[in-house]
Amino acid sequence: MFQNEKNFEINVGNSVLKVNTGKIARQASGSVMLEMGDTKVLVTATRSKDVRDGQDFFPLTVDYIEKMYASGKFPGGFIKREAKPSTEEILISRIVDRPIRPLFPDGFLNAVHIVINVLSFDGVNMPENMATIGASLALGISDIPFSGPVAGVTVGMIDGKYILNPTKEEQEKSRIYLSVAGTKDAITMVEASSDEVLEEEMLNAILFGHENIKNICNSQIEIINSFDVKKMEFTKTEIDAEVKSYLDEYKEDIKKAILVPGKLEKQEAVENLGKKLEEFFIQAKAREILTNKEEKDIEVAIDELLGVSDVKDIKYYKKHLRAYYHDLEKEIVRNLIIFDKYRPDGRKIDEIRPLYAEIDTLKMPHGSALFTRGETQSLATVTLGTKDDEQIIDGLEEESRKKFFLHYNFPPFSVGEAGFLRAPGRRELGHGNLAERALKAVMPSEEEFPYTVRVVSEITESNGSSSQASICGGSLALMAAGVPIRKTVAGIAMGLIKENDEYTVLTDIQGLEDHLGDMDFKVAGTKDGITAIQMDIKIEGISREIMDIALKQANKARFEIIEVMENVIKEPRKELSPTAPKIINLQIDPNTIAILIGPGGKNIKAIIDETNVQIDIEDDGRVSIYGKDQAMMNKAKELVEMATFTPELDKVYKGRVVKLAKFGAFVALAPGKEGLLHISEISDKRIKNVEDALVENQEVVVKVISMENDKFSLSMKKVGNEDDGKNE
Repeated sequence: MFQNEKNFEINVGNSVLKVNTGKIARQASGSVMLEMGDTKVLVTATRSKDVRDGQDFFPLTVDYIEKMYASGKFPGGFIKREAKPSTEEILISRIVDRPIRPLFPDGFLNAVHIVINVLSFDGVNMPENMATIGASLALGISDIPFSGPVAGVTVGMIDGKYILNPTKEEQEKSRIYLSVAGTKDAITMVEASSDEVLEEEMLNAILFGHENIKNICNSQIEIINSFDVKKMEFTKTEIDAEVKSYLDEYKEDIKKAILVPGKLEKQEAVENLGKKLEEFFIQAKAREILTNKEEKDIEVAIDELLGVSDVKDIKYYKKHLRAYYHDLEKEIVRNLIIFDKYRPDGRKIDEIRPLYAEIDTLKMPHGSALFTRGETQSLATVTLGTKDDEQIIDGLEEESRKKFFLHYNFPPFSVGEAGFLRAPGRRELGHGNLAERALKAVMPSEEEFPYTVRVVSEITESNGSSSQASICGGSLALMAAGVPIRKTVAGIAMGLIKENDEYTVLTDIQGLEDHLGDMDFKVAGTKDGITAIQMDIKIEGISREIMDIALKQANKARFEIIEVMENVIKEPRKELSPTAPKIINLQIDPNTIAILIGPGGKNIKAIIDETNVQIDIEDDGRVSIYGKDQAMMNKAKELVEMATFTPELDKVYKGRVVKLAKFGAFVALAPGKEGLLHISEISDKRIKNVEDALVENQEVVVKVISMENDKFSLSMKKVGNEDDGKNE
């Protein structure tokens, strides 16, 4: 039935990736069904037929979508239907977008849409490992211009050995979790979290991943070559020669504007000069081509120009003036850096902008800090919570919970703009995830610190690398809050300007250098190693040599930043903020959890209502009591211990006589825990009547002398001097 159906196989390490095309989604420009194990992913690539009028950018959209039916689950929520993408889906979309974006030809402006549908998930073979390969193949067999192929893999490191596409179980043991993508010739994207690994270890992990990428790309080339692919033709708009000649005369003026110190001042100088040059040119053209020689107001003359049909109009000239003005700005900045080793703000190539750090900026949050690097600033806060505050993660895998998370906010005022405040976009989620991964590596275990921890980074100023400022501010705020993180973490962004074989690696790039440069390489870590990295490039790839230089410069910068931070706070505070909830931890017998909770939660609710605390209970018997009143927390602890009390053989306890009988007395060691004190065990002396020795509600010291199931016997005469008051 499917005449054009084709099947292929690609070896990915020790696994086989099956590729099917021509059967499903045949109306897309390119589509492939990928299969590894029982995981199946459908990837499609489509393009718009035309370019929108006035459009001067390449609109690429990548959507990674997990269908809950893929793992036999219902979507959560009321409507039981997949709605907006989850944070995880957005992050994977970004991991696919970033390596393919630089591989579309310059001047290609048709909209391109990549859709990655996870249709089946076996819980072992991770669909994100197939996503970039699928996007590359779908583009390769389509008519969309694309200088691939490209492939993406993940890399782990266990006991010093690198592992390709580690399983979930292997990821938990791995010191590195690295996503790397590239062509057969160069690396185009890197993202990683790690446990303080050395620069050399991270570099080798990246290169290990690239060696496997080369093999995958070669297999893709064979598949793509088996198709008769005809790529669409497009014409790149060339800058008008008259416009070029005119603006070339003002290169020195543009250079002076670029060298104005200060982000906003520089922007204003560059923009004002551009508007001025544009106005002069339009006025000159209006005077030149208008046939009416009568003197007129220039505005009227320009209006008349719009009606002239046999000449180029103002919109044409403005478009070309603005495009070439930007090209000249880019050329001047890049030449200054590559050939003169001079940066627009006057810094040395490896110089960090001025640093400032403080803690306790805000009094009510449980921890706060302000970190400023040049014109980039993060106001970071820490909030401590209980188990109820954990973030629930519902995806294709089993539902899980997060006890530590970081949220990043980037309001328009941080760059001096007026705009709308909307829900976090892909950029905010990506920057927040990078900062979260960098700090997670030094967070204490749940046993050490059972609180749920939320860090929020408010970007109050931005001129480059606000995600790395968030890491620095977050680290300071965590220590100020008393969260026992292992070490101080700092981050820095490296840049690259490359022309042919000439290149310069920059430390601490600002916005202009990022916008006009070729690489944004963010590196975060402690003094002992890297905890997170992220690399995006705008060219077709970079070499080992460039990465090595960038990592070494980043290491030097990280030490400088940490020194400034540790001059403010060197280690976490021993005490929590007075506004933070206090905690008492205790361990109970897991078999007594049901008794503590009671039918319908009756028992635990009674304790909470009486003491006004919050109580978390784990399946292994760990109990955490949260509150602000220490006396009430102590009382809650006593009530929990009483409710879960289990007597031990040969142990001595204090108890209360609750009932007398002819043969002895019943003594309560805790509520609901009553043992029999036989008349013969009351005293060494002969006792005729129990009433002669005991009365109800009398406190006594007893020893457990026998136990059978839930019943136990007690003795007063065998206590001797062993009163250890265990249940006080």
